[in-house]
Amino acid sequence: MNVLLFAIESPMIIVLVVAAIFLLFGGSKLPQLARALGQSKKAFKEGIDDADHEDKSKSGGSLASVDDEALFEEARRRAQQIRADETKKIEH
Repeated sequence: MNVLLFAIESPMIIVLVVAAIFLLFGGSKLPQLARALGQSKKAFKEGIDDADHEDKSKSGGSLASVDDEALFEEARRRAQQIRADETKKIEH
């Protein structure tokens, strides 16, 4: 492992890698490649930021701040509404 690290840190290896990239892509394509990579990185960061913002806005607050009795009352209200809807479906 250490031998590989020394080989990568060698300036000659870095020069050879850069030369290979120039040969593969050509001098005129490198700015386009760099621009595309930059735009991809920017879009990725914006997507992550949007997802974080969406998660924060959906939470709206923690459940710890909600009273247990209020939660139970809401659950009872929803259960009654579901039963009423089911009864209407059966009658029709």
